[in-house]
Amino acid sequence: MDILLRLLVAIGFALLITAAAALVTHLALRSLARRERWASVLSRRVKHPFRWVLLVALLWAAFASSVPNRSDLSWRADVSHAFLIATIALGCWLACELAIFLEDLGLHRFRVDVPDNRQARQIRTQVLIIRRLTVAVLVIIAIGAILLTFKGVEAAGASVLASAGLISVIAGLAAQSTLGNVFAGMQLAFSGSIRVDDVVVVEQQWGRIEAITLTYVVVHLWDDRRFVLPSTYFTNNPFENWTRTGSELLGAVEFDLDWRVSPSDMRKELDRILGTSTIWDGRTKVLQITDAVGGTVRVRILVSAPDAGGLFDLRCYVREEMVSWIQRTHPDALPLQRVQLTEGAATRQRRGSRSSEGDSQLFREGDERSAMFTGPLRTAEPPSER
Repeated sequence: MDILLRLLVAIGFALLITAAAALVTHLALRSLARRERWASVLSRRVKHPFRWVLLVALLWAAFASSVPNRSDLSWRADVSHAFLIATIALGCWLACELAIFLEDLGLHRFRVDVPDNRQARQIRTQVLIIRRLTVAVLVIIAIGAILLTFKGVEAAGASVLASAGLISVIAGLAAQSTLGNVFAGMQLAFSGSIRVDDVVVVEQQWGRIEAITLTYVVVHLWDDRRFVLPSTYFTNNPFENWTRTGSELLGAVEFDLDWRVSPSDMRKELDRILGTSTIWDGRTKVLQITDAVGGTVRVRILVSAPDAGGLFDLRCYVREEMVSWIQRTHPDALPLQRVQLTEGAATRQRRGSRSSEGDSQLFREGDERSAMFTGPLRTAEPPSER
């Protein structure tokens, strides 16, 4: 009964100390957050894991100080072991939140909502991969530490780590697809071949890199679908990256028009269209006749935009405005199909018309003969009286 009473008193003191420490820490970070933004972020990140770690550690101390280590209290070792496991798990949670906070603190300086954000996107991609690796390593260390608290596992772990066969086991696992994707994800993050928010074309699909994980890459397609590909795809297959060195792009708008089209008038209209556009970045404006074979000429217009989305909208805008202008002011420039009849062709056409007239006369005579057998029967008229 004395042990239970001491335990309850110790637990009460542990709860009181936990509440007081949590309150003091909260007030200190709150006052600091008025001057520093990172203090409020830190408070939100570590508030819950810090309180739980402090509570479990104080309860463990209260239990160890109030319950004596006697042979008749065999359950004391089991409870202490449970407290140890809980402390390791909660400590891992707190360490993960602190690591994420430090990484977010570094990412705050690199903004991706600005026009020239190539370096920021590269840093963000690398930091996100490092974050996942850090969390994975901390979790593995925590699981290993928990396993080593059990009797017999420590000796087995030491013998396995000391054995020379461990190297071959790791090499064999690395050859598997899962770890292959992990290494490929790390390679993508630090090689710079793709970054978060890059515009890519994979499997004839246009989209943006939405997420790069340790094992797969998510591509946000233009129609709001998600294309999930393993990380090894980008290390083993060719793909298009439209924003590898910059977000500025060139795009073409092509027309097949009649030979009577006026390129100079089209250039003037292109100047007017781009002058009213807020998407065109002013770098490139070219109109050329790239082909003139058959019955049409091909007109190609090159324009530039600050990013892929703007380029698509600019191409559609130029195409629509130019089509409306051609229909309104130059209808003779619309593509036509021409057929030239020579003298021999005209003669063959006249012969064909006479032949068709003869065939129609033949068909009419055949219809009359057919009517003689298929029409109504006529009775013979009686001879007239003389």
